[in-house]
Amino acid sequence: MDINKETPREYTQRMEHILLSDKAAFSDCSQGRDAAEPECDLRTCYQRDRDRVVHSRSFRRLKHKTQVFLSPEGDHYRTRLTHTIEVAQIARTIARALRLNEDLTEAIAMAHDLGHTPFGHAGERALDKLFDGGFRHYEQSVRVVEKLEKQGQGLNLTKEVRNGILCHTKGDWADTLEGRIVRLSDRIAYINHDIDDAVRAGILTENDIPIEIRQTLGFTKSQRINTLVMSAIKASEDDIVLEPHVDEKYVQLHSFLFDSVYTNPVAKKEENKVGDMIGWLFEYCVKNPDRISKEYAFIMENEGVERAAVDHIAGMTDRYAAKVFEDFFIPHSWKY
Repeated sequence: MDINKETPREYTQRMEHILLSDKAAFSDCSQGRDAAEPECDLRTCYQRDRDRVVHSRSFRRLKHKTQVFLSPEGDHYRTRLTHTIEVAQIARTIARALRLNEDLTEAIAMAHDLGHTPFGHAGERALDKLFDGGFRHYEQSVRVVEKLEKQGQGLNLTKEVRNGILCHTKGDWADTLEGRIVRLSDRIAYINHDIDDAVRAGILTENDIPIEIRQTLGFTKSQRINTLVMSAIKASEDDIVLEPHVDEKYVQLHSFLFDSVYTNPVAKKEENKVGDMIGWLFEYCVKNPDRISKEYAFIMENEGVERAAVDHIAGMTDRYAAKVFEDFFIPHSWKY
């Protein structure tokens, strides 16, 4: 190749083979897309995937979806969007240090929660009980990028990105190390920002965290993130892991958070309403399919009204779900 005539994409692909580890997922070795497309002169396939995700409607809706605290009134609580950005930042740091593909890592991170429901995991649990096929947000995230975005066309992302999305939380590990980085980064991000939000809400203090955990992981959010990121960089070779002694304390910290925050009656006092709200919305949509957004008409036709109702509800933001519920079930003032 005449390097004086190569495109920016070709230059990036060439530099990947010079700078990255031989364990990296090189963009010119991608398994490709389900529908073949001409290459972009400027961006690699993974850079294009990242951009498609960031410009999608599903990505924009994340700013009004709950992370842990349902529809918090303060400006500084995390939403699903800020969580996604934090995951991407942590994942890129680890990928860069391990000389893996940052663009693939970022594309997976930006897309990993696109299928999350309104009202966080409470909404996910509600839909899982209602729909015969079950509901798991990581599967819905893949469904969003493959089928629901762009009026049924999907985003036509590469197989590596879709695999990383599917495997970001449970079940099989991703095929690429970049996908595995996102899975670990998701854990690092949420446990630390959930502590931060819980402290802000007055549910716990840093001093409530057992001292033996803090002595290993750190005494502040920044120290804990740094410890976990550095541990992953030190311990990861053929897989993405934490050092055993750090992983042990992470597990203990997660158990502490489960008891102190994730099942805390103060933090979760509104969640019992979510199941009823989602249930009523689902039943109403199934009985009144004309009230399901027109963008899911092709789903209704090909997969049935219940599947369309699930996709419609899962795509809602917290405040939109509340507004639709009000429109459906709360009597309006008579106007004349």
